[in-house]
Order: sequence, then structure tokens, then C-alpha cells
Amino acid sequence: MADAGRRGTRAYIGSFTAAGGRGITTASVAPGSGALTVLGSVADVPDPAYLALSPDGDTLYAVSETAEGTVAAYRVGADTSELAGPPVPVGGSGPVHLSLFDGHILTANYGSGSVTAVPVRPDGTLTDAPSAVLRHTGSGPHTPRQLGPHPHQVLPAPGGRWAVGVDLGTDSVRVYTSAGNTLEVHREIALRPGSGPRHLAFHPFAPYAYVLNELTPTVTVCHWDADDGTLKPLAETPVLSGPPDGDAYPSGIVASPDGRFVRTAIRGEDVLSTFAVEGEELRLTGTVTCAGHWPRAITESEGFLYVANERSGDVSWFALDPDTGLPRYEGSIEVPAAACVVIGPEPART
Repeated sequence: MADAGRRGTRAYIGSFTAAGGRGITTASVAPGSGALTVLGSVADVPDPAYLALSPDGDTLYAVSETAEGTVAAYRVGADTSELAGPPVPVGGSGPVHLSLFDGHILTANYGSGSVTAVPVRPDGTLTDAPSAVLRHTGSGPHTPRQLGPHPHQVLPAPGGRWAVGVDLGTDSVRVYTSAGNTLEVHREIALRPGSGPRHLAFHPFAPYAYVLNELTPTVTVCHWDADDGTLKPLAETPVLSGPPDGDAYPSGIVASPDGRFVRTAIRGEDVLSTFAVEGEELRLTGTVTCAGHWPRAITESEGFLYVANERSGDVSWFALDPDTGLPRYEGSIEVPAAACVVIGPEPART
């Protein structure tokens, strides 16, 4: 019988089954070294491209990035996860991101240009249908990527009062608020036309948010007003020290828990960039290889950075230098068509 007071750490890795992925892979995380060891996998839903954990770590949620997009809840087990009810249609196509907000799962539906809210029951399972589907409008100057709206991320802001949605197609960030059992747009903040915002990370305690732009490889530093629920763009910083050798498509961004560093992944160049946080500015301090090809997503946990390298089919981990913030490659595991990594406690069990 396991000691419930001494929970270890697990990594949950989503992958594209259409490209040979295994669905959702569970791996143990070794204390001290951060090393991953594969425990098992399940492929109940196709293309689980993004995952999110409940606060207690016992329920895992996954979007199915398909034309008939769905979201599913899983009960986390020792080595794999088990579906906790049938997948729920999100009323949109191509969901690429999800998060928990005010008793709901929110999904960013890239293909249909919408954000969906699905209520979560007290036991962590999902209701049978969404309570809201918000359809974005607008476009941008980049052809063909910005012919219409394309939400790429939706996540709660610090404090839990607001949620924000990052829309690559409309060069904007929308701020949402919950209204009873539904979701409403509070306001929309315009970013530079053609920038193509993809993901956003909040500073852990200062009033800043960092928007990673895919169509122009930059980070937009914004002031975040938690009272009014608004962003104010302040500055835009390149993610590379010079012009890229070829294509450069930023993908993931994280802010360190101590607030000293921001890190990004750049596909094509296949590098990880580290920035020092200097008040309202970011200063690029260095880039290192991602140890694979096409780093789609990154996550940070307990002094390590984990990178899902989609096209080389692996997840790499890096130790983070506490002084410089720079990542140092430590190892990799094979995960075909890796799409994302989330880290959490191993499930409580008796």
C-alpha cells in the first residue's frame, strides 16, 4: 500500500495518433535528476494534442485536435489513465489547447475560430455538452494564416477572476469572464498586425504577461491590470539574436517560478531561448539546441525544462542553471509525434 503522504511526480505527454503517436503517455519523473521513464500509454481519443491536470492531480483532461473536436476526462492511474465518461463535443473544430477556469474546461478551437466552455462536475467528470461556445471574428494581414480567427490558447489569469484567449488569426488577446454557467468576452486587446500571437505566459507575481508571436518570431511584453482585466502592450523583443537561417516559428513560452527568466521554444531553428526579466523589458541571454526537431511545447518543473519535440518524436529534459537560467541537456525518451508535456503529482491511491 502506497504512502499517500509521499507522492512522487508524473509527466503526461500528449501526441498525434494520426502521425504515429501513442495518444497519452504516462512517465515517472525521477527526483533530483528530472529523468523520465515511460510507464504506459492509452489511445482512447485521437490526437490528444494538449492536456491539463486537475489541481489534485487525479483527473487529466485532453482535447482531441480533430475536425469534430472533443474534450475528454481521464482518471489518472499508477501507470496509465482511464476514460471517465465519453468524450464531449466542443462545438468547434481543431481544439489545440485547454485549461480549467471557474468550474469549466475551456478549449481553444483553432480550426473554427472559437472558445468553448464545458462544465466540470464535482467529481471531475464533464457534463454532456458545452455551456458556451464563443465565436471570434476578425482577420489579419498574413495570407493564408490570418484569413479568419484562430484561437491558439486559453488559460486563467492569476487570481482566477479572468481567463485570456490568444488568437493567432486576429492578432489579439481576448479577456473572458464567467457569467453564471456561461462565458462572456470582457474586452479584446489588439497586438501588432501580422504578429500572429500563439501563446502567453504570466509573470508569477509582477503585473506582466509575455505573448509569444508565431508569425514574427518575437515576444510582446504587456502590462497586465488584474483589476480591470486588460493588457497593455509595452515592447516587442526578438526571440533570436539575429535573422533566422530559415523558418522560425515560436511555439511555447514559460516564465520561471521565481520570476527571473522567460523561456521560449522556436521550431525550424529548433532552439530554446532564455531571457532575463529586467523590469518591463526582456533581455535575450542565450539559445541552446532543443535536442530534437520541431519543439512544439515546453513546460518547467522543479528546476527542469521539458520539451516535446514533435517531428523527431521525443521528449527531452534540461537542467536549469540557477544563476544564468540557461538549460543544459540531460536526456530524452522516445515519444512519437509528441505534442505537449504536463507535470503533476502521481495519483493519490491506497
